[in-house]
Formats: sequence, structure tokens, C-alpha cells
Amino acid sequence: MTESEFHQQVDDTLEQVETILDDAESDLDVNLNNGILTVICENGSRIILTRQTPVKQLWLATKQDGYHFDWDSDEGCWLEKAKGGTLAERLQEALHAQAGETLTFAL
Repeated sequence: MTESEFHQQVDDTLEQVETILDDAESDLDVNLNNGILTVICENGSRIILTRQTPVKQLWLATKQDGYHFDWDSDEGCWLEKAKGGTLAERLQEALHAQAGETLTFAL
């Protein structure tokens, strides 16, 4: 994956997440700025997605843990190889744990 392809894939993913969260009937505050998507939960905790260009990864920081995802073109999704799982799975878990929100992502 070239750097420009990586940036496009991250941009597309962050925009998809932002749209899903904006469309949800929830008390989540969502801010996407310069490749960083911040979700502020009603209880004040944060979930943050950031682009990591040097390693071509998308990082997810939650109250419980941190995850480093690589784009898998064969699977068509972001995969966390060290701990296992997809970005959609980990994001759903974090939103449920931190905000009590049950949302489905197809990323």
C-alpha cells in the first residue's frame, strides 16, 4: 500500500465512523480533525482513532486498552494482529464499555 493509498483508506474509515456516530441517537460528541477522530462519551471518557503514517497503521485508544490496526486488503478491513480482532469489533466493544452504546460498524 502506498502512502497516498494509506491516507485515503484512513480518511474513508474515519469519515465512515464519524457518519455512523453522528447518525446514532446518542449523547456522544464526535470531532474529526487532521486525521484524529475523538469520541467524547457522556461520562467524559474518550475514544480516539489516529493515523500513524510512519508505520501505516490506524491506532485506537480506549479507556481499557490500545490497539494498532493494519489494513488487510484481502479481508477488506483493519486488523489488529497482536491482540486479534477488527477495528469494527474493538470500536463496538469500546463504545459499549465506555458509553453504554450498542452500535454496529461495517468498516
